[in-house]
Amino acid sequence: MHNALSRRHLLAGLGTFALLGAAGCATRLSAATVAALAPTGRLRACINLGNPILANRDAATGQVSGVSVDLAQALARQLNLGLELTVVDAAGKSVETVKSGRADVGFFAIDPGRSDGIVFTAPYVLIEGAYLVRQGSALTDNAQVDRAGTRVMVGQSSVYDLYLTRALKAAQILRAPTSPTVVDTFLAQNADVAAGVKQQLEADAARLGGLRLLPGRFMVIEQAMGLPADRGDAATALLRDFVESAKASGFVADALQRHGIRGASVAAASAQRTP
Repeated sequence: MHNALSRRHLLAGLGTFALLGAAGCATRLSAATVAALAPTGRLRACINLGNPILANRDAATGQVSGVSVDLAQALARQLNLGLELTVVDAAGKSVETVKSGRADVGFFAIDPGRSDGIVFTAPYVLIEGAYLVRQGSALTDNAQVDRAGTRVMVGQSSVYDLYLTRALKAAQILRAPTSPTVVDTFLAQNADVAAGVKQQLEADAARLGGLRLLPGRFMVIEQAMGLPADRGDAATALLRDFVESAKASGFVADALQRHGIRGASVAAASAQRTP
């Protein structure tokens, strides 16, 4: 689904850009570099609604908002380009949209299984992955999940799917259509464990009742931006520098606070930034 940002929505995002620009991110860029990243003359950004920490759609207005939308707006402003959003409901769709070149940038959890055709920046946010079970489950610890006969529900092609497919040796993995449908599918198919974004699982547990999270986390997700691998070194350096400036300026931290996000933290600075 393609959404061209309304003037009102774009102007609202420009206030968040001010902090980023004040830190020196709005550098002069060559026309060739801008064209390498956004060859259509507009910045096409893919927004994945499957991760509620980063993006959501307002049920009343249909507008999408969140940390990833704020970053897309700020990048478009830096490039002096219009912004076009492609909104998807699952991580796998976002990967394919960017890999195919139908979008110039996307927002992804870094995973080796996604590195073919996409180049990632360093992470800008760290997110916890957790397990959820029924109140009466015998499972009390993350280490107990990987046992024969245990069925674990994950979102199809999510980073949890990719990671757990490698990490779990005995448990069986089941797949829901998208990450937001994991808990409902877990209940419908009588699975033993649901795996996903900790905050999403907490919200579903509160919504449905009779469920609990296992203590701690089973992984930390490094959330980054990415672009098609064929866009070249200059475009890659531009995007990596943008992410580093967004972290260093406080832009990412401000976006997390503004959208009321808890349980996610700003990633540390990376040596990827161009000198």
